[in-house]
Amino acid sequence: MAEYPHPSSPGRSANMRANRRTDTKPELALRHALHKLGYRYRKDYRLDLDGGRRVRPDIAFTARRVAVFVDGCFWHACPQHGSKPKANDWYWTPKLQRNVERDRVADETLTAAGWQVVRVWEHESLEAAVAAVIAAVGARTQATPHQAAAAADCLRASRSADKI
Repeated sequence: MAEYPHPSSPGRSANMRANRRTDTKPELALRHALHKLGYRYRKDYRLDLDGGRRVRPDIAFTARRVAVFVDGCFWHACPQHGSKPKANDWYWTPKLQRNVERDRVADETLTAAGWQVVRVWEHESLEAAVAAVIAAVGARTQATPHQAAAAADCLRASRSADKI
């Protein structure tokens, strides 16, 4: 059985328990913006690929075979903003390295299966994230005036936060 570190405090323990696997704030913001633009997708969709490998993209465009992952800076070791915990280094360093390795293997597996992979960091602006996804999925032929206005409102609101 794996050995886990003892929490440094009850507050830290509560904080770590509150981290979500899906429906994070950056992911919800991106999904909301894409939906307002008229894009339809599957969320947290399990893909059973060749070789028994399973991958769960945060957002999957199944018809276009595009998998989108919204990566948190801490959990996926962002080179710009990822922080390394000082407490329990013996546990966290290998864990975060395994997360990065799992991401790399998932990318390779999806690419080999004919999927296009888009990875977006949580610190990226919503506008940049939406643009990256649209570039991979392909622009919709024509958005209705209502969809265009709603998307513009959503992007305008996100600029105040300056990240997804």
